[in-house]
Amino acid sequence: MIKNKHNTIALIVVVLFGIGLFYAGTDGFTAYTAETARTNQLIDDQPAFPLVTLEDSNERTYDFTEFEGKYVFATFIYTSCTDVCLELEVNQAGVYDQIPDEYIGEDIVFLTISFDPEHDTPEVLDKYRSYFEADGETWRMARIPDQEQLDNLLNEFGVIVIPEDNGHFTHNSAFYLVDPEGYLIDVMDYTLIDEAADKVNSILKTEEGD
Repeated sequence: MIKNKHNTIALIVVVLFGIGLFYAGTDGFTAYTAETARTNQLIDDQPAFPLVTLEDSNERTYDFTEFEGKYVFATFIYTSCTDVCLELEVNQAGVYDQIPDEYIGEDIVFLTISFDPEHDTPEVLDKYRSYFEADGETWRMARIPDQEQLDNLLNEFGVIVIPEDNGHFTHNSAFYLVDPEGYLIDVMDYTLIDEAADKVNSILKTEEGD
């Protein structure tokens, strides 16, 4: 009887110790994967959007101060992608459609950035945006021609892009929300369209009330 009691106590201690290790190692039970841990770190760090020159589907060039004073809802893609990028942009359109017209273009803009500038010319991006009914103004598609600037942005925002031999890329995908001062304030699951839209609308409404 006493032996069984000791075994039970030992088991409880082991379980509690394991839970404690898991809690510490998963950032309070939230970082179940390396990707989740990286996302949580980005949200904590809130990196600034670095200095880059964008070239959009209308062949306009400008830096990120073009969007100063507005939230920017961004994604990273390459147009030759035949799987996740298409879903990502369809879902971005789903978020865009849930933002009230009064905010679109005034308080928030949508931005799709290609990480394949060699292939994704303004002409290619112009055709690509039409697939998702992006207007090229309140939802812009652009590339960063300078590879060093592009790599810096990808690194700052935790976007992993690994070139493959066949011209494709292995990459992660998410929704990125940048605040009016140019700081990354949220990284959202791109599969949760309604949740992302609700979060953005809540932020915009709060800003309106201030």
